[in-house]
Amino acid sequence: MKILVCISNVADTTAKINFTPDNKEFVAAGVTFILNPYDEIALSKAVDLTAGGGSVTVLNVGDATTEPTIRKALAIGATDAVRINAVARDSFFVATQIAEYVKKNPVDMILCGRESSDHNGSSVPVMVAEMLGIPCVLFAKSLNIEGDKAVLDNEIEGGKQVVEVPMPFVAGASEGMAEWKIPNMRGIMSARTKPLAVVE
Repeated sequence: MKILVCISNVADTTAKINFTPDNKEFVAAGVTFILNPYDEIALSKAVDLTAGGGSVTVLNVGDATTEPTIRKALAIGATDAVRINAVARDSFFVATQIAEYVKKNPVDMILCGRESSDHNGSSVPVMVAEMLGIPCVLFAKSLNIEGDKAVLDNEIEGGKQVVEVPMPFVAGASEGMAEWKIPNMRGIMSARTKPLAVVE
C-alpha cells in the first residue's frame, strides 16, 4: 500500500502573531513553526496502516524553511518526503501542486488533516479530490481498509455517517482517527538520512 500524506507547516498556536504595518503580510520572524496537528493525525494513521508493509510519503508545498517540519514527519515514521519548492499562497495553488504530483506518482490513498490550524479552510482535500476525479471524505474520525475499499466514519452535523469508498481516495483526518505519535530517538536519527526530494 502506498499512502501520500499532505502536511502543512503552521505557526505554533501559542505564538504571538504580528503583521507588517500595512497589515498585508504575516511577519514570520521569531515565530515557531510546527507540523499541523490534524496532518499529524493523518500521518499517524498512515504509519499504522503500513505497519505490515507499504510506504508513506509526506508532501509539503513550501520553501526550504519548512524542512525541519518535514524531518519531524520523517521521524514520526514516514518512509520518504517530497517538498514542492514554492510559496504556498492559497489553497487552490497548493491543491494544484499536490494533484499534479499525484498524476505523475499514483498512490492508493491521500491523507490530509481535516483543516490547517492557521487558515481552517478545509478546502485543500476537497480540491485535490476534484482535480483527480476521486472520492473525498472530509472530517473522517476512523479509517479501516477492507479489501480494495475503505470504510470511514464521517463526522456530520448532528452525528456521523459510515462511508465506503473505493481506492484511491482522499480523506481529511479528524480527532480520533489515530493517536499522535511521538518521535523516538531512533526515528529522529533515521529521519536525517531518509530521502527528501525537492520538486520545482
